[in-house]
Amino acid sequence: MTTNEQERKRPLNLARSGRLELKKTVETGQVRQSFPHGRTKTVTVEVKRKRSFGPGSQPQSAEREGGVLVEEDRHANLTASERAVRLKALEEAKQSEDQRRSLEQEVRARAEEEAKARAEAEAALKAEESRRLAEAEARRLAEEDGRRRSSRTEPAAALPAAPARVRAAEVEEEEVQPREKRAGRPAALKPQPTARREEPRRRTGKLTISQALDEDAQERVRSLASVRRAREREKQRLAQLRAEPQKIVRDVVIPETITVQELANRMAARGADVIKALMRMGVMATINQLVDGDTAELIVGEFGHKAKRVAESDVEIGLRGEADEAERLQPRPPVVTVMGHVDHGKTSLLDALRQTDVAAHEAGGITQHIGAYQVTVGSGAKITFIDTPGHAAFSEMRARGANVTDIVVLVVAANDGIMPQTVEAIRHAKAASVPIIVAINKIDLPDANPSRVKNELLSHELVPEEMGGDVQVVEVSAKTRQNLEGLIEAILLQAEVLDLKANPARLAEGVVIEAKLERGRGSVATVLVQRGTLKMGDIFVTGGQWGRARALVNERGEMVEQVGPSVPVEVLGLQGTPLAGDDFVVLDSEGRAREIAEFRQRRSREAQAKLIARGTLDEMFSKIAAGEARELPVVVKSDVQGSLEAIVNSLSKLSTAEVAVRVLHSAVGAINESDITLAKASEAIVIGFNVRANPQARELARRDGIDIRYYSIIYNVIDDVKSLLSGLLAPTLRERFLGYAEIREIFTISKVGKVAGCYVTEGTVKRGAKVRLLRDNVVIHEGALKTLKRFKDEVREVKAGMECGMAFENYSDIQQGDQIECFEVEHVARAL
Repeated sequence: MTTNEQERKRPLNLARSGRLELKKTVETGQVRQSFPHGRTKTVTVEVKRKRSFGPGSQPQSAEREGGVLVEEDRHANLTASERAVRLKALEEAKQSEDQRRSLEQEVRARAEEEAKARAEAEAALKAEESRRLAEAEARRLAEEDGRRRSSRTEPAAALPAAPARVRAAEVEEEEVQPREKRAGRPAALKPQPTARREEPRRRTGKLTISQALDEDAQERVRSLASVRRAREREKQRLAQLRAEPQKIVRDVVIPETITVQELANRMAARGADVIKALMRMGVMATINQLVDGDTAELIVGEFGHKAKRVAESDVEIGLRGEADEAERLQPRPPVVTVMGHVDHGKTSLLDALRQTDVAAHEAGGITQHIGAYQVTVGSGAKITFIDTPGHAAFSEMRARGANVTDIVVLVVAANDGIMPQTVEAIRHAKAASVPIIVAINKIDLPDANPSRVKNELLSHELVPEEMGGDVQVVEVSAKTRQNLEGLIEAILLQAEVLDLKANPARLAEGVVIEAKLERGRGSVATVLVQRGTLKMGDIFVTGGQWGRARALVNERGEMVEQVGPSVPVEVLGLQGTPLAGDDFVVLDSEGRAREIAEFRQRRSREAQAKLIARGTLDEMFSKIAAGEARELPVVVKSDVQGSLEAIVNSLSKLSTAEVAVRVLHSAVGAINESDITLAKASEAIVIGFNVRANPQARELARRDGIDIRYYSIIYNVIDDVKSLLSGLLAPTLRERFLGYAEIREIFTISKVGKVAGCYVTEGTVKRGAKVRLLRDNVVIHEGALKTLKRFKDEVREVKAGMECGMAFENYSDIQQGDQIECFEVEHVARAL
């Protein structure tokens, strides 16, 4: 540090002459400074005060100790009076210093108050400026509108308004000029106003305390262009906010498979964006391509939505409704299924109970359909009977009857005993866990032996009550009506043990016992109501069909308004013919019934398509080329669904590895033109079971040579189809030995080649037969004879012990000593 710097840092100094001298000091402070565009800033200012020195005086160094100036040690030689004078001067200087500091604090406080007032004044000025600009803009728009109108209607009246336009132009000038600058157009078209001397100018340099305290100083406020720019920026910001709407989170329902387009629609997104997201995941898909549910769920999550997985089968959730409460259950009639072997008297027994003649109207005395009837016994109790066919083809129908029943009455003929279909009925009843009541029928015949039937039941784990078991056995005769009351009593007793109940106060549910297509009535389904009450006008779904109950007909052909549990009834009003065994459920809305039916139809079509397409196209071509794929195409039409099902199943069981029955089409109803057209295209035969072809179909079949075969008994259908399949079987090739010949000489003849001179050693050699050339008992060649001569004549055969000449077709490598074996191939027809 230099000597000059040390001298400047000394605040107070006493000269040798005894005079008090003060050094130049610097005071600092802070004030708020305003800038254009509404900005403010706190700045630091310095206040410099001048020091006064006497003429010829020299500053002396002094030190401050406890706020009081004291002399240095080098002035210790002053007298007491001089020291007192100097101390007094120092005290006065200290007091003046305190007064100066208090004055500066007051000035600073006044400056802050004035700055605050000035800021408030600026805010008010800005608000006034905004209002003035809005009014000027409104006036300008009004002037422009008036000017446009006057220019179109009254051109001459525009001249007196020139002064007003001039005034509006003056206001418009300051509005438009900054806008022209922002638009990039030259603003030199209008003269720029020059700054006048009395106008306030923009502040330059630092703001001092004196400038801040100067009340007369005029400061420029924020410019109008700055306000407009701020407004423009605010408009742009608001426009950006409007252009970027907030993201809406959606619940996207995802089925098992969905197309890319449908997925994009459910997310309200562009299809191209969804395809890009799939490509990032490594999935290359087009807009119409299906993607699985897992992939779709990942895409939905990537787009920020919530995925909700559903399956197509969800439409069936809650279809059956909730379980019934115990207090709402009421007793219902028992459902009894009559089962047994064919011609054991099932329908005759039911006929005796109903006091009708059902069996007399059936073809061949055999039940071809399944029937449901309700019988009222003498005590007033009601029993619902289901009659099933006993033929082997109706196995599924018997199984279906066992599944919907409460009690199975097994009818066994006393003179015939347990038969194959009887054993099958026992198996169905046990599989359904249904109690069995055995009715031994035909006890009135001379060769009846009920004891033998009871003993045969033991081998099938059916122990009669009289032998210590739990199976009721009743001996009856349907022809003489013997002991029918005992059978009814056994049924009612078993029903009382089962305690059968159902809730009638709910929507009906049941099962389709039989379905058919009738002319004038449409599709008709025989329905057994299991719980609830079926009413006229109810909307229902059954299998893949739906409908509205247009009419309810009981087993006596009477129209009824409603039916309760355990009551069979015919329902009209279906959209199509359902399958026997389909469920029957009443719904509360037509839309849901239609949706469930469409889902079931789609599922059935997919299952059928998979079944048809099991073999690949290459396999089919290879089988056709090898002659292995031999099929008998048929078109089957029946009167009821149960018979149709039995016929189709029986025909499919006739198929073997070599020949097969191919059912092109099977339906309920009469034979029509479309069936004949299909048969013609596939070279098929048409089978009609209890139905006939309409006149148009008969004429078309006669013209095209289509074979239509009518049947009323299922035996004949199976036998005829079996014979047709037997004709398609390749015949069996059987080889029959003819004889041997030995080559003893070889001759070469021009235009013929080598001829073997042979001697027939065994059997006979025939012309046109098959031959084998043997050399050392090894087959060298197998083919046919080209010529067989004796001497120079062609002969048909040569017997043993005779000589002949032979030549082979397309073969000449023969040697002496070779043997020729002659044989024939027979074709033997085969049968299934």
